[in-house]
Amino acid sequence: MSDSATRPVALRHTVRARLLAIALLPVLFLLPLLLVTSVRNWNHRFDEVLIAKVAGELTVAHQHLAGLMERRGADISALGLSALFQRLSADPARLGDFLEAQRRDMGLDFLYFVDAAGNTILSGGSDRLADPRGWPVVQAALSGRRKIEIDVFDAAQLSALSPDLATRTRLDLVPTRAAAPTARTSETRGMVIHAAAPALGGALVGGLLLNRNLGFIDEINELVYPVGSLTGGSLGTASLFLEDVRVSTNVRMFENVRALGTRVSAEVRQKVLDHGQVWLARAFVVNDWYISAYEPIRDSFGKRVGMLYVGFLEKPFKTAMWRTHLLIGAGFLLVMVFSVPILLVFARGIFKPLERMNRVIDRVHRGDLGARSNIGGRDDEISRLAAHLDSLLDQLQERDRKLRDWAEELEQRVASRTRDLEEANRQLEMTSKQLILSEKLAALGEITAGVAHEINNPLAVIQGNVDVIYDDLGPAAEPMRTEFTLIQEQIQAITLLVTRLLRFTRPEEFEQEDAGLDPDQVIRSTVPLVQHILSNSGIALKLELAAEGEIAMNETELQQVLVNLMINAIQAMPEGGTLSLRTQVQDAHVIITVQDTGIGMDAEIQARIFEPFFSTKRYEGTGLGLSITRDLIERAGGDISVSSQPGAGSCFRVRLPLSERTVRSA
Repeated sequence: MSDSATRPVALRHTVRARLLAIALLPVLFLLPLLLVTSVRNWNHRFDEVLIAKVAGELTVAHQHLAGLMERRGADISALGLSALFQRLSADPARLGDFLEAQRRDMGLDFLYFVDAAGNTILSGGSDRLADPRGWPVVQAALSGRRKIEIDVFDAAQLSALSPDLATRTRLDLVPTRAAAPTARTSETRGMVIHAAAPALGGALVGGLLLNRNLGFIDEINELVYPVGSLTGGSLGTASLFLEDVRVSTNVRMFENVRALGTRVSAEVRQKVLDHGQVWLARAFVVNDWYISAYEPIRDSFGKRVGMLYVGFLEKPFKTAMWRTHLLIGAGFLLVMVFSVPILLVFARGIFKPLERMNRVIDRVHRGDLGARSNIGGRDDEISRLAAHLDSLLDQLQERDRKLRDWAEELEQRVASRTRDLEEANRQLEMTSKQLILSEKLAALGEITAGVAHEINNPLAVIQGNVDVIYDDLGPAAEPMRTEFTLIQEQIQAITLLVTRLLRFTRPEEFEQEDAGLDPDQVIRSTVPLVQHILSNSGIALKLELAAEGEIAMNETELQQVLVNLMINAIQAMPEGGTLSLRTQVQDAHVIITVQDTGIGMDAEIQARIFEPFFSTKRYEGTGLGLSITRDLIERAGGDISVSSQPGAGSCFRVRLPLSERTVRSA
């Protein structure tokens, strides 16, 4: 009997579970899925309806503002064509008084006449107004066209029109949640409906200040949100913004305290003012969430200078939506409570006999071939199936007896063959690994030897040409002796590197004993290699060399170790500092210490700095410098350690054994 036949059947595979799934799947899964999908779609459509509603309300508000602007322009145009205006135009004193009276009648905040030469007559007879011909609306009127725009006047321009305008315009900014940061504390500019019409070869110009114009904004709100247009206690609001500051609004911070001076959220400002797009979505308004619509307002110069806003409180609609969700959910649960028991009763009459047969089969799987279902008393499909199962079990019991005899013999043969195959597989695996390793080592040796020989050829050419240049220069080469010496040393370093590569491929040809090396002298000869970096980085070098002994290490390898450590120390001090190199003899070893006053390292970085390819310099390093340094030191019989604290610099300590000659002489 197989293992799979003797394992207990998982609950999800039982007849009961499958029949219950068939009976309850539509009720417990498909119907909830349909319900969730319908609710989500309804939510989406609900949101679309709210957005469409506020978009339509924004259109109404925009049309009302445009109508207000057009009416002001028409009034000014009619005044410019009136016979009384034309009769008084020759008398500036009387014309100023006439314009003042007309300004009050038309509900304007200023009214003046300007001729083609820039001479102005302001309502009330004031002569403080500067030449207004720089305004596009005035230019249009002087060229014979009526033009109405919304423009922004600064405090000086408003004071020239009327000192009262500058006073009415000033607003102290109120810190507002979610608004963009600003250093401003007040708003002194004014947003004005600016209208001009041609009159007597000049232009008649009038304006209506929108800052604190609560009647205008309440009129928009009543038009957009008449009584009964919103349900559930939602509030409709409208605002006019100068840039991101509410200069006219019916939004309340507290009861009967309008939110003048508050600012729009940074998210809305970026989309509407910075990008010139219309906002149609929920937005945070002063102290609550609103279904909002914002559109940019452009001045006569085409610049975005403000926003028009309408919106209504989101919370009542969300509350109604969740109440609907609860009612739908409660109705669904009620349906399930009544339908599930009925379905279970019908399913029970099917899965009980099937479970009984399943238990019999399970007993047979466990080895009880005498188990039988013995289901009778009903003439249906399940009873006939049970009788047929019992008959099959009788035949199975007889065949099992014969199969056991055959199986025992077969298992003995299989076990013997299996042992033979396992042994053969182990030998084949070992042979394959050895063959792969041999091929890799052979390829690596061949590549390394080829690279080393290819480097030797151009290196010999460089060496020869340097010698020819030095000989040809003669005494003239004396000032550059140091440079020629450095070139010779670096050529020698490359020669040593190539020799090590060849030693790797043919070590039997390069066997030699290392001579003693004075580490202090190597440090002194290495410092010039990094002196230019030290000078450019503002780093002071401090040497304390007291080794007084020789080490058994190749000079070029020690130079490579020192250069790696000094370069790392210099890069750890971007703001300058002190690089200290110290040597001393301790316990038959030379201790070389490289210490900096740089940024330091934490414990996590210290634990990984000697790993190949680990680097804290992102794209500036390969992560191999310290790994190679450690390998060179360990190959010389030494070790390297590091101690560091973040912000307190790092200290690398190299420990190398003294040469046998130094130890004997001691």
